[in-house]
Amino acid sequence: MKRNFFLILFFSFYFPVFAQNEVDPDGDKLIWVFLLILVLVLPFFIFKKSKQNKVDSPKNPFPRFIQVEIQVKKDRLYYPDRLRLSVKNSSKTDLDLDRPMLVFDNFWMKRKFRINGIENRSFYPLYLEKGKTHSIPIDLTRFYAHDKSLKKFPKAKIIVFDVKGKRLGSKSVFLRKTLFRY
Repeated sequence: MKRNFFLILFFSFYFPVFAQNEVDPDGDKLIWVFLLILVLVLPFFIFKKSKQNKVDSPKNPFPRFIQVEIQVKKDRLYYPDRLRLSVKNSSKTDLDLDRPMLVFDNFWMKRKFRINGIENRSFYPLYLEKGKTHSIPIDLTRFYAHDKSLKKFPKAKIIVFDVKGKRLGSKSVFLRKTLFRY
């Protein structure tokens, strides 16, 4: 988007500025060209800056209530074999939880898996009463056995949905050291 904007800006001034017969343009013409460029480019940066300041304000006019509290714990700091997912229902009503999604995240690529249960037992969808906590251990070695390249993925994220498909929340952990935190 930016690149296209600057290309259009460059080519729009390319012909009028360089197609003159004068060897040295007058100073006032050069000033007008710079002012015109400034007037066209300055609102772009102001709009970008104002958009960054609005990140703190909610996009939705209706407040979003936190329905679940999600915790993901590792058994080791780096290269863990197990994760423990804990979901606490902090809403005023009971919830039906759908299968959580485990996302292995590399900077450019994501692999998504649905967690059905543990030890070949499926217990989702799960009815979670208000104030109750659901905890499930996740064995990562089964996923690594499925695809060896998943060991290179530095980040794992767990997304929790309700039965209707609404996203209730997510939590991510870093599985290994990375240069950049994304």
